[in-house]
Amino acid sequence: MATSESRNVYLDQVVAQQERLASDLRSKRAAPSPAAPQAARQAAGGAPEPRGGGGAEPVHANAVDVRITGFWRWKTVIVPPNAFVVHTRRGRAEPLHVGLGVSFRYNPATDSFLVVPGAMQTILINAYCICRELQGVVVQAYVQWIIQDFSTAYRKLDFGDAEDPMRLVNLQLKEQAEAAVKDKVATMGVAEVLSDKQPIIEELTARLRGVAEGEGGSDQGLGLRIVTVQIKEAIVSSSRLWENLQKPYRAEQGQLARLAELAAEAVVSEREMAADRLAETQRIENERELGDLRARNDALTFDRETAERIRRAEREQEDARKLAELDNETAVHALALERERHEVENEMGRLRIELEHALKRLALDGDLRLARAQTEADHDSALLALERDRIRAATENEQSPASIQAKLIGSLPEIVAKLPKPAELKSVTIGGNDPTTLTGLVTELAAVVGALRSAITSDPR
Repeated sequence: MATSESRNVYLDQVVAQQERLASDLRSKRAAPSPAAPQAARQAAGGAPEPRGGGGAEPVHANAVDVRITGFWRWKTVIVPPNAFVVHTRRGRAEPLHVGLGVSFRYNPATDSFLVVPGAMQTILINAYCICRELQGVVVQAYVQWIIQDFSTAYRKLDFGDAEDPMRLVNLQLKEQAEAAVKDKVATMGVAEVLSDKQPIIEELTARLRGVAEGEGGSDQGLGLRIVTVQIKEAIVSSSRLWENLQKPYRAEQGQLARLAELAAEAVVSEREMAADRLAETQRIENERELGDLRARNDALTFDRETAERIRRAEREQEDARKLAELDNETAVHALALERERHEVENEMGRLRIELEHALKRLALDGDLRLARAQTEADHDSALLALERDRIRAATENEQSPASIQAKLIGSLPEIVAKLPKPAELKSVTIGGNDPTTLTGLVTELAAVVGALRSAITSDPR
């Protein structure tokens, strides 16, 4: 018993097609029409059955919509304009009517007719072929044909199928077309069948036209005309072979697609790098401009700070110089005052000495000398007052008294420390005042001058 793995699938398909074809080629004759028994009874001498007259009687046994009107032996067959018809009569060798859309009178007892569609017919073909490499290929095609000479076609072809008069003709042409396709494909390779279908079309057209129309214009044709022959598709039966056939093209297309992707990626990458380079260049340029701005700002700030420091230093130097000049002037004034004080003190010492001498002379010479001494003392006091006023005015004109006095007081100990020490000090104390102070000295001088004035006033001479 053969297993399913060892069975020949292609052989099974061919056997099944042959059985189906044999069944299809059996002519399906139409059932007897209602007029046939009546015609037989009339031929036997019987009376015809009564029928209603004048109504149209459609013929359902034929695929063409044919109407039969009238009654008994006086009927009329009305044929559509797109249908071929042939009308024959008993005892006539030639048909009475043959043509397209011909209507005629019909006697059921002696006449017979055949109606065939005149429209173009299309045959679909699925040919299971074996190519030169012994690989299965299914070729799908279609053939379109029409009746060209019905007077020849109805004699050579079987249009007797009640349901489809063209069925047997289509089957016969389909078998011839499949045979022609298989013969042609057997001489071609798989690649040729898939890539160029024109040789198959030419071979199929030549064979069908030779059968349908006759070769060389002879009368051996079937009265048909082949309108067109086209190949719709060619399919490789083996899926593995089909994939293998597609692999080189797919690989090539994949290579082209990959190269296109790489080219696109290269262009995109180049543009991205250009964009990045431009962005980086702009960033560097911006940073450089910002750096220049910061540097200029820092330089301006540094120049401003330096100028401010220089100005402050100059101001400080100027202030220091002015302060030094002021200190020098103060020191000079202090020294001048100190000298004047020494001079005053020396002068006062001299005056004291002279006063003492005057007092001694007064004591010796009397009141004249005392008056003279008092006058001289008044004169000296006036000179001292004038000198003191002059010094005070000069001091007040040059500086404020408070500052000079503060500086003088602050520097007096140092000035006094630097003065030479006197060898001896003689002092005359008159009254209770301290002669070591200027105030006490002036008080004493004033007392002496007052005493002298009173003495002169009291003297009548």
